[in-house]
Amino acid sequence: MTTIDTVVVGAGHAGLAVSKLLTDAGREHVVLDRGRIGHRWRTERWDSLHLLTPSWMTRLPGWSYRGPHPDGYLSVGSFVGYLEAYAASFGAPVVDGATVHEVAAAPGDRPARRYRVVTSRGTWHARHVVIATGPHGTPHVPAGLAGLDTSGVDLVTSNSYRNPGRLGTGGVLVVGASASGMQIADELNRAGREVTLAVGRHTRMPRRHRGLDIFWWLENTGRLARTIDEVADPVAARGETSLQLVGRDDPERATEDLDLGRLQEQGVRLVGRLDTVDGRTAHFRDDLAATVGAADANLHQLLDSLDHFVERIGLAGQLWDSPRPRPVAIGTPRRRVDLRAEGIGTVLVASGYRPHHPWLRLPITGPDGTVRQHRGVTPAEGVYVVGQRFQHRRDSGQIDGARHDAGSVVAHLLAASGARTTASAGYGTGRREPAA
Repeated sequence: MTTIDTVVVGAGHAGLAVSKLLTDAGREHVVLDRGRIGHRWRTERWDSLHLLTPSWMTRLPGWSYRGPHPDGYLSVGSFVGYLEAYAASFGAPVVDGATVHEVAAAPGDRPARRYRVVTSRGTWHARHVVIATGPHGTPHVPAGLAGLDTSGVDLVTSNSYRNPGRLGTGGVLVVGASASGMQIADELNRAGREVTLAVGRHTRMPRRHRGLDIFWWLENTGRLARTIDEVADPVAARGETSLQLVGRDDPERATEDLDLGRLQEQGVRLVGRLDTVDGRTAHFRDDLAATVGAADANLHQLLDSLDHFVERIGLAGQLWDSPRPRPVAIGTPRRRVDLRAEGIGTVLVASGYRPHHPWLRLPITGPDGTVRQHRGVTPAEGVYVVGQRFQHRRDSGQIDGARHDAGSVVAHLLAASGARTTASAGYGTGRREPAA
């Protein structure tokens, strides 16, 4: 048993951001991870994946991308190397292979031993615990798939997909049309697979607008800095779907849009949201046209606001004009697909994640499993969370956004224990343009 001031759970980008700030403050701590640094990136991402955000946005406290391609998109392997170099730069006290079994209140009421963290590599007693396990808990498998006959059809979730060659033979039904589902459907189609894509709620987005990456616009118009206190419906905001984007290292395809219209032109069959599966017969809702129409309307509303921003700040003469993305043409989609007759051998689910903290034995989670918090401060004194979706800012769940929440959390931790609060200086502040 080891007594320590702070335990950080998770050695991904959010946990390392917290560790850097605690190190700068001279605060004793340890970072625990069930695998190695960037464990999820190593074990739960497909081979061809690149970050959705351009490399210039890969910023952590005291660290940023310094390579030759700031407008490119890091591969998974390159990003893991980036995290390893970051951890080495300040000697992050990471304990590998420490699977957390329990975080609970410690017996007694001594402040220095407030929480007990039980792991596969020992037990720590700590005054503070920072949960930095990220927004990806356990894959969400729609209830309608409960009736799937898996004796002849494989059920695969996106976190276990690696490449087309690792799937069984036959066509693939991809469930979910946000970033992961779109990218996987595109890759499978290019590999010669017959792909059917079940389309639910999604956020259509161009890779570039008027010559600039869409994330340049989202940052410079203040949209990424918008806080949860500024939105009308926090629940809906935290449930926003990921952007239909793709990052590539191929210069000729790096700025290529990835949308439903392009996939449809390439031979991907579009259907509505998956309703139920009865054995090997899949049933879909009659909502594809409405879903696509809503996404297109939201896209044009965003682009209108960006163009108004350009006019307002006087940049119209310095930026290219961009043709608007074409509407997605929807015919009469199938409502029913016989998986056996269509030769579909795999159902691949890419419908997001749900919170999953089975080791957290503290009364700080809501009915849906999310950790209750405000700006990373939970109801349990001394327990914090970093890296959740829209935790405080819209970009909280992104790599770049973790530095802001880490700064706030560490500043609160230090202030609560009587230390000087300089942790967030330079990391979570900065001038902000009004949101477009």
